[in-house]
Amino acid sequence: MVKISGKIHRLLVDSGLVSAEDWKEVVASGSPAISALISRGMADEAKIFGQLGKGAGVPPVDLSRVRTDASALDAIPPETCREHCVIPIARNGDVLTVAVSDPFDVLLLDDLNILSGCRVRPVLSHPEAITAALESALDNGRSEVDELLEEVSTNDIEIREEDESEDLSISGGGDGVPAVKLVNLILMRALKEKASDIHIEPGETQIRVRFRVDGKLFEVLTPPKSMLPSLLSRLKVLSNLDIAERQVPQDGKFQIRYEGRQIDFRLSTLPVVGGEKAVMRILDQSGIAMRLDALGYEPKCLEDMQTAIAASYGMVLVTGPTGSGKSTTLYAAVKDVAKPDINVVTVEDPVEYRMDGINQVPVNPKRGLTFAGALRSILRQDPDVVLVGEIRDAETAEIGVKAALTGHLVLSTLHTNDAPQAVTRLVDMGIDPFMVSSSVLCVAAQRLVRNLCPHCRLPTEVPEAELLKVGFHEDEVHDLELFGPNPQGCPRCKSGYRGRFALLETLFISGTLKRMIVAGASAHDMKQQAIEEGMITLRRVGILNAMRGRTSLEEALRVTMSDSK
Repeated sequence: MVKISGKIHRLLVDSGLVSAEDWKEVVASGSPAISALISRGMADEAKIFGQLGKGAGVPPVDLSRVRTDASALDAIPPETCREHCVIPIARNGDVLTVAVSDPFDVLLLDDLNILSGCRVRPVLSHPEAITAALESALDNGRSEVDELLEEVSTNDIEIREEDESEDLSISGGGDGVPAVKLVNLILMRALKEKASDIHIEPGETQIRVRFRVDGKLFEVLTPPKSMLPSLLSRLKVLSNLDIAERQVPQDGKFQIRYEGRQIDFRLSTLPVVGGEKAVMRILDQSGIAMRLDALGYEPKCLEDMQTAIAASYGMVLVTGPTGSGKSTTLYAAVKDVAKPDINVVTVEDPVEYRMDGINQVPVNPKRGLTFAGALRSILRQDPDVVLVGEIRDAETAEIGVKAALTGHLVLSTLHTNDAPQAVTRLVDMGIDPFMVSSSVLCVAAQRLVRNLCPHCRLPTEVPEAELLKVGFHEDEVHDLELFGPNPQGCPRCKSGYRGRFALLETLFISGTLKRMIVAGASAHDMKQQAIEEGMITLRRVGILNAMRGRTSLEEALRVTMSDSK
């Protein structure tokens, strides 16, 4: 039985929430006093804990709505938690949040400080809730997983093997196998959360399952470590990989049909300390915009891209880091130019999205089919438009440039920080500057930035001097209203941000820029010339969207570089 301090008795009785007779009655019954008062209807739970929290200066917490942090739980031994009816629920640096039933037990809090090596921040809950939460958390996630797996049986998801020889449904065949249901659970939750990637990582006692949503990773599930071999075997079977091979990285893919949508998953496994790690990239066809004008670009940038892809020949490049949406932009461009009288061929590694009416060639280096080799073959297929997934080497760049000069529209990507650097990168690869100036029509640099949640965004103030320093104009900083994320988020967003959109900088190659390329001008000089000609830089596009309240200034500055660099 949990000992209740006399101060709790005085607080409840003196405040009139509980009569002295009722208190004596529940104490005499031998049951935990507070729980007995609530269960017998002698007092209101919310009022009791509100009064206790107010008296102790400790906020009450509903443990049924709180997810216990595994790192916090490790800070205090389970036997201590059971003996004193406490549970650590969160850890931030050296601050440990612990739910207690008696906030006035100062000696206990001192002991917890010493035992955990942290500064204990108490929150208040009643004994039964603490005990239930503790036992659930100490179960290594097994009960949580079992409970979640029960929910899966009501869903409908078809997993299609690579050879399409078998269709599996949760309601049939492998329903009794926990690993099968756990994989389906993870996939469905990732799709509902609109995740772009799934990470499955081995820990000492648990598996950590994390989703990347809007560019940020967060933990969603911690199944017991014992499920790791069967979980990875299931994923390898789906992807036609060797389930017995655990010491060598493997790559594969599989496809599912969920809620009428066809979704591709790319699986990568990697041996790590403690087992194997698996990462899945989610390629949801329904998330691809069908046209460039649906991607939300600035009018000037959209006009540049549409003018470039309307040309009968030449090269259009999209640059940016991995995961910046380059493929989405290229696919949207292909959708805009694809017509019954146009032959469009792509070479990709791998083919991320399947498009009807488009001839898509997957690169396979193991069998000798490289970007350069595939591109040579494609040019003998009488193409009008060629999409090259990425220009990785001088050979691919040279073939692409020559194709652009001989009557083909070539779309491709490069990894550079901004649009002008893409031009100098081609020259650095050994392409003659005259050929570069003659073939490249337009270069677009792209970044993804998070949308502020419109339901909980908060006004924020930034000093005018700071605004001018990062790129605002003099006439923009007066009476300017900017917004930032709500750190607590809301039920719609959970983080202050919801979804992402693209920032695009387009460098349209004018006559002056062509002459500068041939003369060997630097990327910086070309950038300054392009700005004089009306190019809107990535930083400027980010600032414009911050002024509109679509994203925060902090987010815009995070993904863009200063125009002075």
